Amino acid sequence: MQPIEVNTAAPRRAGSDPEPSWVVIVCVGVVAAMHIWKLPSALSSIDEELGLGLLRSGMLLGIIQVASMLGGLAVAWFGERLGLRRMLVAGLVLLAAGSCTGAIATEVALLMASRAVEGIGFLLCTVLAPALIRECCPPSRLNAAMAGWGAFQGTAALFGFTVSALLLETVSWRVLWLVMAVFAVAMLVPLLKLVPADKARPSGQSTKSAGRMVLTTVRSIGPWVAGLVFACYTIQWMAVMGFLPSIYQAVGASSLTAGLLTALVGGVNIIGALGSGVFLQRGSSPNAMLVACFVVMAVSSVGVFAINWGAGVGLIAQLGFAVLFSMVGGAAPAILSRIAVDLAPPGGSVAAVIGLMQQIFNVGNFFGPFLIAWVALLVGGWHGSWWLTGAFSVLGIALTGMLARQLARSKDTHPA
Repeated sequence: MQPIEVNTAAPRRAGSDPEPSWVVIVCVGVVAAMHIWKLPSALSSIDEELGLGLLRSGMLLGIIQVASMLGGLAVAWFGERLGLRRMLVAGLVLLAAGSCTGAIATEVALLMASRAVEGIGFLLCTVLAPALIRECCPPSRLNAAMAGWGAFQGTAALFGFTVSALLLETVSWRVLWLVMAVFAVAMLVPLLKLVPADKARPSGQSTKSAGRMVLTTVRSIGPWVAGLVFACYTIQWMAVMGFLPSIYQAVGASSLTAGLLTALVGGVNIIGALGSGVFLQRGSSPNAMLVACFVVMAVSSVGVFAINWGAGVGLIAQLGFAVLFSMVGGAAPAILSRIAVDLAPPGGSVAAVIGLMQQIFNVGNFFGPFLIAWVALLVGGWHGSWWLTGAFSVLGIALTGMLARQLARSKDTHPA
């Protein structure tokens, strides 16, 4: 397996203040992802009110990813055409609008549609953020900045589950949706104030050049393979995190306890993400780190699902395996996000790399909750879910080897 190497050079926007800029962009991603993680703790309440059922619960968890499955490259084109920061602003507005619409939904269909709108907002914020970070951040800080970006989902899970669990003790899920809309609107202020405005683009050339950059990127193999590796991670993490509150409640935990325990599991994901930045800065092999992530995720998912732990001490043991799963696995998105900003071929686009990867791995995000719900129904419980996570870990290891070879070949073809 050839080592994956990352480039330390990166363009920087003139006049940007690097630390506040990239930190604000990461915070936008966190707020966007909190709209994903507000749902799991509220599923039981929504089910009681609207009558979801297990399969439709899985669909509701996954539908926010539909826009990302279909529109990643389109968003990359618009980002190159209209400006990265401008599209992040649009994303926050759509998140707020979708959340407000969901708060007044009285039928499952409208709630599904509102989640789809939130999905478009999430897509705008997360596809373009890494490219914007790369523009704002000096080369010496890029590893740290991308590790911070790699932690955005774990951070969002920590805050999303915590806020949801605490609020749902006293208010309805509809109030929670409105609170999340306020968070999205509030992020507009630091985004507009601290992140430099988009540069003016030459009229008449931007449309053609943006399309050409996207097409050049799509023709490159590297982003496709990286997206598949990412999918092998996300299909596991989204499936586990999406139903973890339900799993805890099934063994007798209260909704508050289940939500806070899931917040802990999501929060330790940050440790893996930030730790990976330290190891990358010290010269550790990214492909070796990815392989280690998938091995630990496979083993720990057996501990989460295959053993009937029961309540009490068993719940603590199951929690320990879930923490290990999330903490070590958290390094994978940070590593892949860091690699992604260097995957754009000559004449290509970083935003298009992220967009293509987003489309691919969000197939996993969409089908992950549905698949794990289907397996649970098929075998009569959560205990059979480990083979699903294990299979995708094995596939992720194989694809990591392909990615390493592809990047080595690309480096030979396009030397720095």
